[in-house]
Amino acid sequence: MKTILIVEDTDLNIDLLTQLLEDDYNLLIANDGGKGVAMAVEEKPDLILMDISLPVLDGYEATRRIRQTLPATPIIGLSAHAMDSQIVKAREAGCSDYLTKPVDEMQLYGLLKKYLG
Repeated sequence: MKTILIVEDTDLNIDLLTQLLEDDYNLLIANDGGKGVAMAVEEKPDLILMDISLPVLDGYEATRRIRQTLPATPIIGLSAHAMDSQIVKAREAGCSDYLTKPVDEMQLYGLLKKYLG
């Protein structure tokens, strides 16, 4: 079973993503960017769902740091901001893709299929 690291600080979003994914994936949860980086480097998940607005390290910086160790791991940025500039900034930081919140289930499943098969 593939492993997904969810880096998210809002309990409601963690609960939603857990309900959507727990039957098909092993899930790891980190509630701030610093813990997300540490957990990614230690656990080497198959994919990372990265909130952009996080305490300790924001999602951009956390993604940049993860990329130093895990250059090929898919990282999907998550944010309530849908502006093109946010998407560009996330991609420049190293995000493979980007989803806006609230997360659309079909878009999420489509990206998981794209990156995890």
